[in-house]
Amino acid sequence: MIEVGAQAPPFKLQDHLGRTVDSQALLGRRHVLLCFYPLDFTPT
Repeated sequence: MIEVGAQAPPFKLQDHLGRTVDSQALLGRRHVLLCFYPLDFTPT
């Protein structure tokens, strides 16, 4: 589990336009917010 305020491990993913985003390329240049959203209608 990642603690609040801790640096996330490196990752690569696609944005809404299909472009690859590399977390390492953003370090020191941009703020990054990771949100984990459970799918609608999933049991809680």
